[in-house]
Amino acid sequence: MDFDYSERTRDLIARLDTFMEEYVYPVERERHEFVIDPANLWKEWPGLEALKEKAREAGLWNLFLPHEYGHWSPGLTNLEYAPLAEIMGRVPWSSEIFNCSAPDTGNMEVLAKYGSPEQQERWLKPLLAGRIRSAYVMTEPQVASSDATNLEMSIVADGDDYVINGRKWWISNFMHPATTLLLVMGKTDFDAPRHAQHSTIIVPKDTPGITVVKHQRVFGSLNSPGGECELRFEDVRVPRGNLILGEGRGFEIAQGRLGPGRIHHCMRSIGQAQRALEIMARRVENRVAFGRKLSDQSSIRQDVARGFCEVEMARLLTLKAADRMDKVGNKDAKDLIAAIKVVAPRMAQNVCDRAIQSHGGMGVSDDTPIAEFFTINRFVRIADGPDEVHMSQLGKQKIREYNSSNAR
Repeated sequence: MDFDYSERTRDLIARLDTFMEEYVYPVERERHEFVIDPANLWKEWPGLEALKEKAREAGLWNLFLPHEYGHWSPGLTNLEYAPLAEIMGRVPWSSEIFNCSAPDTGNMEVLAKYGSPEQQERWLKPLLAGRIRSAYVMTEPQVASSDATNLEMSIVADGDDYVINGRKWWISNFMHPATTLLLVMGKTDFDAPRHAQHSTIIVPKDTPGITVVKHQRVFGSLNSPGGECELRFEDVRVPRGNLILGEGRGFEIAQGRLGPGRIHHCMRSIGQAQRALEIMARRVENRVAFGRKLSDQSSIRQDVARGFCEVEMARLLTLKAADRMDKVGNKDAKDLIAAIKVVAPRMAQNVCDRAIQSHGGMGVSDDTPIAEFFTINRFVRIADGPDEVHMSQLGKQKIREYNSSNAR
């Protein structure tokens, strides 16, 4: 595999690194203190817009859309975007500065790939401009949503409209003050084949009939300003023109959305693991216990070495998956996409766990970002499908593949 990046990509990497050093790391603590203050619940940190403007001026904006999206894209491949996602992942909220944050990235990909010209004009352009934000509304509380064919929300045609009824939960970013757009997945045909029952529809957030049932905490945190919510949809009425692509195309849309998004998630996880390892190395070099620096302890050195090996392996696997996607498409790269989705967050969780241990009590506090990295990656092992689902599908695919091979 040749990961010899172009001069343009190397320049973007260097400029993004410099931007992070000059503008993001210095305000990391300030932003954190703002969003955890109960008085600022569901408010965005006031310094964000100035950073977004600086990112636009620096040409570090909307970097995520792959080149096949034509004029919507900055022209990067998945492989070229991967190291940029890793750098952003080192400060989890920083992706929004560059208009590269989930779930907006996936929703913009859906609209760029499948949206009608009218949908693109009304929703995609404001998203690309960073004027609005969005949420993806899929998971339901009453069914195991890791099997998306279980989803029960109804989207029923009624005259010139569709009427939506049902419950959803773990809806990330719903509470963000800039969120105005929801992409909602539900059933339009209960009698069709299993994978042709569901559709995806655009729902403006302020449509009557949407109720927040509760705000859901992740490891005790409300994750302001975006949050996670349980929602109730009661006779929510939207125009037929809000349906994306057509009835029964929901699974096709969801799968098209998830491939690149998983690359982004995994590279951000790798960025967090790499930073945790670096913070750990500095800690153990400057901490003395029982008359010796922690870095002189063989077990500590082994933990650092193990972390380095794990990060490097996960990074190379993810870059291989990105390269495969660029060359043969998401469908033919699904084995590597499944593999990285299992490997990267598990790896990051383990690296962060050792880094926490090396810090003692400080490790579980918010005096460093490591505890946040740990919880993010534990959550990611469930988000976009739990590990078990990816491993089951990957195992099934490889058993079939290896049994059809003539190799001995």
